[in-house]
Amino acid sequence: MGTPPLGAVVVGVDGVGAVLPPDGPPTLAGDLPLLAAALSPGTRWVTWSAASVAPLVAIASLDRTWDVAEVHRLVHGGWAAGPERAWAAVHGLDPDTAPSAPTGDLFDLLSDEVPAEQLVLASGHLRADAVTGAWLTTPQRCAAFAEAARQVATAQHEGVSARGPRAVAAAHAESAAAVLCVELERGGLPIDRETARRLVTDAAGPEPRTFEEEIAARDTRDAPVLAAVPGTGHVDLRNPAQVKAMLARVGVDVPSTRKHVLEVHAASHPVVPALLEWRRRERIATTYGWRWLREHVGADDRLRGAWAACDGAAGRMTAQAGLHNLPTELRPAVAAEPGHVLVRADLGQVEPRVLAAVSRDEAFAAATRADDLYAPVAQRLGVERPVAKIAVLAAMYGQRSGPAAEALAGLEREYPVAMAHLQRAQDRGRRGEPVRTFGGRLVRTDFGVGGLDDSGRDGLAAARGRFARNAVIQGSAAELFKAWAATVRVVLRPLDGRIVLCLHDELLVHVPQARAQEAAAAVDRALTDAARRWLGGDQVRFVADTSVVRRWSEAK
Repeated sequence: MGTPPLGAVVVGVDGVGAVLPPDGPPTLAGDLPLLAAALSPGTRWVTWSAASVAPLVAIASLDRTWDVAEVHRLVHGGWAAGPERAWAAVHGLDPDTAPSAPTGDLFDLLSDEVPAEQLVLASGHLRADAVTGAWLTTPQRCAAFAEAARQVATAQHEGVSARGPRAVAAAHAESAAAVLCVELERGGLPIDRETARRLVTDAAGPEPRTFEEEIAARDTRDAPVLAAVPGTGHVDLRNPAQVKAMLARVGVDVPSTRKHVLEVHAASHPVVPALLEWRRRERIATTYGWRWLREHVGADDRLRGAWAACDGAAGRMTAQAGLHNLPTELRPAVAAEPGHVLVRADLGQVEPRVLAAVSRDEAFAAATRADDLYAPVAQRLGVERPVAKIAVLAAMYGQRSGPAAEALAGLEREYPVAMAHLQRAQDRGRRGEPVRTFGGRLVRTDFGVGGLDDSGRDGLAAARGRFARNAVIQGSAAELFKAWAATVRVVLRPLDGRIVLCLHDELLVHVPQARAQEAAAAVDRALTDAARRWLGGDQVRFVADTSVVRRWSEAK
């Protein structure tokens, strides 16, 4: 598979930049609209990263890109993927020997002088101030940096192509997801501010105007818990050791104060449900309270945070400012603007369906034809549906004990191809060897610390194995999700709709009310199309629960 013609684009300081088409003269300009006009839609444009051309994403539709950073992460694993590392990787250089950015101290003055227009140093590395962007002060320098990006992308494409068309498709989807992340950060999530303020008030109390009022609000939240254990004296509820000691005094012995641990003891003593309610209120007060509203919800009532197309592990999208961890009780505050609605689509049973796809287990793939995958699996295993569900999930997470242990043996008997796929990943993980997702992402498993005894090493190997077993499925599911999201992003544009949230397996789309049903149908069609391209066929059926709502909380 040859490398297709690639264009390249770089944006430098104060909007100067360069657009290098596959053929023809470059566009060198200090004007963003001129650069945007030069981006022909049929070209695949190389960027060092989508974030590095964010000013252009705001005014141009970059639908076909090759993101050097995202492809580097796909091929080499991990998070670090700056231009210096991607350049070093394709030129056989040690990235740790790349020069550091100038700091202005005496050692910088003593270092060798680099000619002003020289991009590549005698060592073969890129100059550090080009990597940081500080050097990109003229269109000519931007053009040189764009040509370097195209050189790296060409080498990356050759390497990815050697793995087959599926890996190339994954690189394209990862690149598109990175552009989507820039758009998500810029556009934000619509928030009903008054509802948000009411919900925060209910949980954390009125907005404090002074430090003393903030302390008083903390005491008010603490009071019901302390009242449930009279005579206990002062207990800092934010100190797990003191909370455990308080619980022990009333006969509740727990290994930790985590929510799932406390829930088991909810009927043991009135202090436990009081403590669970305190945890809920405290989380909103400290993480999603008044400061969160001030810092992250803009004057236009949009919640904004930084987005990333890859988490550096198995490859899931991530977001900051609480976008990926918004408590359920705050979801009523996520609301469409007047005249608009939200189309919410959630992939159903996606990980077991992905397992059927990536393992090529024909018997398991047949189960995906049903709306409820667990029903035919249960029938084949001769167990109740809840047991079959637990068994399938346990298989993907490496759990061998509990009520599904017998059903797990049935899975290995009835679906040996799928179970062997998971076991191979687990075996590699136990040895600390990397695994790859369906699209070819390298997932490292050599985490841990040295100096362990035999027991510690066994425990570490087991943890690595479980991680690898799930990573090959979770990471592959993330690739499917991003291929779907990238497709939805494009097909919604004629409907004046746009994605406002990507949450693991869930999409939230903001669209004019008059186009709601068209948008919902388009989202569903996009899943079918994206899954067919991702898998290379329709052997496995993927489904989504799609609904039209005004508030996120209305989606079931």
